[in-house]
Amino acid sequence: MLIREMYLKDIRPFYDQDLIKVLTGIRRYGKSVVLNQIIDD
Repeated sequence: MLIREMYLKDIRPFYDQDLIKVLTGIRRYGKSVVLNQIIDD
């Protein structure tokens, strides 16, 4: 699995904030993979 460090770097500052985070994108672009990497992080 390819680690999407560029996306994770942008999302990390918002991990502990009480904001709703939404990942959007076209079909089959890796949104679920990024969410699983956030969980593992």
